[in-house]
Amino acid sequence: MTTERRRALIGVNAGILLANTGSFIWFPVLVATLGGTGSGFWAGVVMCMTYIGRLLATFVYEGLAARLRVRGAVFLGTAVEAVALGLMGFTDGLPAYGILAFFIGFGSGASFPGLKNILVSFPDSERPKAFSTFQMCGQVGLFGGALLGGLMAGVDLRTLFTLVFAIFLVYCLVASSFIPRDGFTDPDRAEAPGKQPGKQQAGRTRAPLFSTAVLKGIEVRGATRYFLLSAVFWFLSISFVVGIPLHMQEFVDQWAPSAPFWITGLSVLVLQYPVFKFLIRHLRPGAVMAVGLTGMTAAFLAFGAGRTAPWVVVGCLVVVLGEILFVPSFDIWVARKVPEDRLAKAMGAMHFFRSAGNMIGSLLAGALFDLSRNAGVPGGNWYVTAAVAAVCAVICLLSRDEDNDSAVSVPDAAAATATATAPEAAAEPVPQPANAASA
Repeated sequence: MTTERRRALIGVNAGILLANTGSFIWFPVLVATLGGTGSGFWAGVVMCMTYIGRLLATFVYEGLAARLRVRGAVFLGTAVEAVALGLMGFTDGLPAYGILAFFIGFGSGASFPGLKNILVSFPDSERPKAFSTFQMCGQVGLFGGALLGGLMAGVDLRTLFTLVFAIFLVYCLVASSFIPRDGFTDPDRAEAPGKQPGKQQAGRTRAPLFSTAVLKGIEVRGATRYFLLSAVFWFLSISFVVGIPLHMQEFVDQWAPSAPFWITGLSVLVLQYPVFKFLIRHLRPGAVMAVGLTGMTAAFLAFGAGRTAPWVVVGCLVVVLGEILFVPSFDIWVARKVPEDRLAKAMGAMHFFRSAGNMIGSLLAGALFDLSRNAGVPGGNWYVTAAVAAVCAVICLLSRDEDNDSAVSVPDAAAATATATAPEAAAEPVPQPANAASA
């Protein structure tokens, strides 16, 4: 690896570590606070606004990058996110929280693709290592942020968000100082294929500032039903992310709202590679996904039936199976199902369905929490998500994979955990489930 790429990797990894640290300080505390003083539904609405902002940013990222280059887009997106987070501590009321949450998501959606593009532009031989370190830094940031958030659970929101603002400001400066202006691709060649690089071409077309071209990838023949399954998985995952701080505030208030993320973050960091490698070696991708979803089913039942600290620990140790197993297996599944000439569209579709699952899940997680509490059925929200997870597990188990009589080779498994799970969400600045990785 050259000095320039090593320097860029340091900037990307440091930035994503700081981003996850800051995110997992504030969001469990804010969700628990809103749930305790208002309702779970409105806490879900505020979190949903971050995903709406993030989804909207996908329509403008290409235009921003064409005008500001990769480094400029990262700087602008992170700066918007940092300012919105700083203002969170000095405002009050659900409308203000919702508007600021939108800009938090928009800033994240404008900056994160730039970090991912830096890694994608690495040579093939260096990409697995780059993505695996990216994944690890994301998990370390998640774990560290959850710990700091626990220590600051009783701190005034102004102090908490001021600290988060400072962390994101450092992220903004570090990432933009270390990453190259245009990644490691020639911007002229990228913008004007067939032209001589290094020269400004008269009349060269520039990507529009706002484009809905990404929507063209939603319909990928033969794969859409699998993307719908992915959307349901992210619905389940975000239901945990939003629902567990509300659950802690209601039933385990002696612990910090971020305590479950200490467990999930450390578990994913330790177990992801060995567990996935072992299962994908012996089972079909669809069966591996079924195992992950079965783990989520058991976890949701534990949260609903137990509702005490020991049951929270048990549930958190099991719920990570969904993140560890479903995401990389789904990537392998899609690679087998979708022809190579349509994979680029498939990647855009995966992001769209993931965002849709996150938005719907964050809304329903709070609404189901309120409904179960008002109906006098404690834990009822977890029973609903457990039923959904169980149905998805059966669908995965009964599905026919491309090569349903052969398991994935060990090298394929290693590549999946090192690359497929890393760039999409392993450490996205908007809070993501557990390891939040890809798909």
